[in-house]
Amino acid sequence: MPVTLGEEIMLLSLDDESGQAKDRWAAGWTVTSGLLLELALAERVRVDGGALEVVDSSPTGSTLLDSVLERIEAWTRTGKSPTVEGWLRKDQGKSVEASLASLCEQGIVTEERHRVLGLFPVRRYPEADGTVERELRSRLAAVVLEGAEPDDRTSGLIALLHGARLHRLAFPDLPRGKVEPRMAEIADGQWAGDVVRDGIRATQAALGVLAATAAVAAVS
Repeated sequence: MPVTLGEEIMLLSLDDESGQAKDRWAAGWTVTSGLLLELALAERVRVDGGALEVVDSSPTGSTLLDSVLERIEAWTRTGKSPTVEGWLRKDQGKSVEASLASLCEQGIVTEERHRVLGLFPVRRYPEADGTVERELRSRLAAVVLEGAEPDDRTSGLIALLHGARLHRLAFPDLPRGKVEPRMAEIADGQWAGDVVRDGIRATQAALGVLAATAAVAAVS
């Protein structure tokens, strides 16, 4: 299976040389959203009005996605009414860690551990093999800058980046105004079925709520 949408977002967020994440907060939620959307595209989960439901628990062929699917199933067995927003809040940390571990296992990034002032542990993930990221950025450029027709996964990736206002992760050297209209067009297009579109909308709404909550917390 190709690198998942969550891993692609994680990869875009990492500085190639320092291995530090850019836009850490928004990127973290969006990584979790990417894994959820991947499960929707694989017809393992369904979103209806923001409610999250597992419809097929069979293996996907990806250890990373299967672990997320298992966690969603376990969560639903607790008696809670699962929602996309609730899942993003609950699993954000685990999704980020699992995506980083998967990228390391594939040899795409490497983990480096340091201590700041000899006390505080810091982990960084510089790039080890740039092939995947180069292909990813080339694919995004072809669709957004050159007008190529995207496949469903690329459309989903662009929709998530646009919804989280992470345009500069994909196009760090271009002003937002140059790429935002095309990304919005793709995000709003009829590229996916109703189930996946519902998942995208619910995820974008959840990201908006989480962003507002974080903004209020920052000034209180």
